[in-house]
Amino acid sequence: MTSKRQIPVGEGLFTWPSSEPRLIGTHCKSCGDYFFPKTFTCRNPNCQEKEIEEVTLSRTGRLYSYSVLYYQPPPPFLASSPYEPRPIAEVEISEGLRLIAPMTQCNLEDIKIGMELEMIADKLYVDEEGNEIIGWKFRPI
Repeated sequence: MTSKRQIPVGEGLFTWPSSEPRLIGTHCKSCGDYFFPKTFTCRNPNCQEKEIEEVTLSRTGRLYSYSVLYYQPPPPFLASSPYEPRPIAEVEISEGLRLIAPMTQCNLEDIKIGMELEMIADKLYVDEEGNEIIGWKFRPI
């Protein structure tokens, strides 16, 4: 019998495995800008030095904007049966970045702009071998 695994959706995107996963980004020590996903150079065109370092980003932020998907996603993503609309969040974290990710563990009617959210690692879909593909989502605090 083959053991099924949990596999991150991409290498180097977030700390995994972890009880408190964090997205991995880049910080430019020269101009102070942050980037996600991480980069090999500062993308600020006004930055002169472009001295970067890898950093873990804040796990929490505030809901800046959101949209509700009323259509069933294509495979391989998971869809409930019957399909239920799902929110996608734009979350502003303390580093000034706005990150987009699915929201989870919330009711549509409870979503409010400005609400506090935290990043979690959660199943996005199951691959052909039955492994869970893990990505990041945000849930209310």
